[in-house]
Amino acid sequence: MSLSSPGLDSALDTAAVTAARAGRRKAPRLGQRRLTFDYVSFLLVFLGLPLVIFLVFVISPFIQAVYYSMTNWTGFSPNMQFVGLQNFVKLFQDSTFLQAMGNNILLAIVVPLITIVIALIFASMITVGGPSHGNVRGLKGSSFYRVVSFFPYVIPAIVIAILWSMIYSPTGLLNGALGVLGIDNKQWAWLGEQSTAMGATIFVIVWSMVGFYMILFIAAIKGIPGETLEAARIDGAGRFRTVTSIVLPQIRDNVQTAYVYLGIMALDAFVYMAGLNSTGGPSNSTLVMSQYLFRTAFEKGQFGLATAMGVVLAIITLLFAALVIGVFRLIGGKDEGGRS
Repeated sequence: MSLSSPGLDSALDTAAVTAARAGRRKAPRLGQRRLTFDYVSFLLVFLGLPLVIFLVFVISPFIQAVYYSMTNWTGFSPNMQFVGLQNFVKLFQDSTFLQAMGNNILLAIVVPLITIVIALIFASMITVGGPSHGNVRGLKGSSFYRVVSFFPYVIPAIVIAILWSMIYSPTGLLNGALGVLGIDNKQWAWLGEQSTAMGATIFVIVWSMVGFYMILFIAAIKGIPGETLEAARIDGAGRFRTVTSIVLPQIRDNVQTAYVYLGIMALDAFVYMAGLNSTGGPSNSTLVMSQYLFRTAFEKGQFGLATAMGVVLAIITLLFAALVIGVFRLIGGKDEGGRS
């Protein structure tokens, strides 16, 4: 007696044919993905759209600026003539521009270095500079220090510059305080003397920035596992050794980012310089490229030459960022996962 039926045989034949056809299909290669609507829309929204915005608002203006830098455009006329590299040759023959470039480079070296060192010292004191027994913790009342130190950063830079220009004036608060202490400096013009103008300016920039980066480093240090700091204390490491051997390697990426951001700010520094000494200081001792660019464009009407200054400033900024990243990679090496 047969147990099969025509309906069952037909179903088995259909399943066999389907399995055979599926076997003849090629298996998808590793890394391939079907171009579904969801996948394509995801690429368009999260990759294509940002790329288009970047090209339109970043790359395109820079290319346009490079073109304008090779013309004699006055900025107020549609007429311009292509002059090639003549503007760049003129710039590097201009002693004032070279001095402004030197001031920018000095700021890019000194301001980040001083700011980061002070911010790291304060952040370390607030996080790991407390008692040498018990849990690792910062100084008593550290929350108050964090709030107070952040105040200068929330004040607009132009307001800070104007306030300090008044403090530095011959009849300002600084000379008055020195007089109370018995130091007679004969109403010294801190921003009007070549020997003190740049130093006084650097102090203002550092004072306004150190609080923010202290908070940044505190947040980074808080991310270090407490067990790591406790183990270092058990092994007999002091506070200084803990900071240099445990904390700094753990927050190296944060320090690198801070150095790049501070350097970019120092390479511009237009607001601080314009507010403290709009003329560029005695003998152009505080003049920076952004100030000279503004003066060349809007006072002399040489927008083509001013754009060339902007291109040079952009190139110097990119080189600075690449140099800082390269130095940190050289010093810190690579992590275990291959991440530099």
